[in-house]
Amino acid sequence: MMLFNVFSEYLLLIIAAGIILDFIIGDPRWLPHPVVIMGKLISFLEKKWNHGEHRVQKGLTLTLSVILVVFLVTSTVLFFAYKLHPVLAIILEIYLISTTIAIKGLSTAAKEVLLPLKKGDIIGARKQLSMIVGRDTLNLPEKEIVRGTVETVAENTVDGITAPLFWAIIGGAPFALVYRAINTLDSMVGYKDERYGQFGWASAKLDDLANWIPARLTAVSIWISSLFIKGSKVKQAWKITLRDARKHPSPNSGWSEAMVAGLLGVQLGGINYYKGRKSERATMGDPEKDLTQSDIPKAIKYMHGGWIVFVLIAGIIIFVILS
Repeated sequence: MMLFNVFSEYLLLIIAAGIILDFIIGDPRWLPHPVVIMGKLISFLEKKWNHGEHRVQKGLTLTLSVILVVFLVTSTVLFFAYKLHPVLAIILEIYLISTTIAIKGLSTAAKEVLLPLKKGDIIGARKQLSMIVGRDTLNLPEKEIVRGTVETVAENTVDGITAPLFWAIIGGAPFALVYRAINTLDSMVGYKDERYGQFGWASAKLDDLANWIPARLTAVSIWISSLFIKGSKVKQAWKITLRDARKHPSPNSGWSEAMVAGLLGVQLGGINYYKGRKSERATMGDPEKDLTQSDIPKAIKYMHGGWIVFVLIAGIIIFVILS
């Protein structure tokens, strides 16, 4: 019990330190990353179980097994670290939380698309975009490159930053890593196709559930932050968000994307191609102006403003509860 009492008392400081650590080192390749280990476990079990009959049940078993392993391993490691020394456990938790968020990575990825665009290097921009989206980028014009980048920043503000922070605030590193496991499961098996349609059903539904509250809180947080960002179309943003968020294929991703579209005064969504196959997605936002290079740094500002407000709100709530 002492472990959890210590961590609850210093939880906000631990999370703040995790954020700072992410800003400093991001995801260096020389450090072991928990998500890579999760991915290997999921891949091994998927190959072992995703065949024959009862695939929904097998997929549920996969989901529960991975979550249980991640939670037990994380909790056990932190427990024994605490037994060695409380400071060691806190340092370890700071690192583990930092691995679940991608503030630096998301910002850097967007800037790496913007840099060649500024130089007029459309081919280079397409290549950089292809590293962060699943759509075909080979023939995209500048406007579509910007759209892809803005959409990626807006969507990933939730599952790459605020959602893991939300679960870290509730249960520290164990909960944050369980969330990351759920998100990884969804990204690996949560597809609606012949191979994964039944097997990945549980993973996809659980990911929707885990992101439901964070997605909506993130939209609120981005909107509050926009009050301090010059040029934001604050008045119309909520109207557009409430109108368009539900158009997104995901019950959660549309909230941050529609909010950013409304604040920028642009239209997101539309036609994408995946391995040459056309995919038409509902549009979000009103096309008051064309998408331009300047919308990428603005989207990054909303990302940063969103998670900062998100953490401040959480901090106030925790302070009130503890006092």
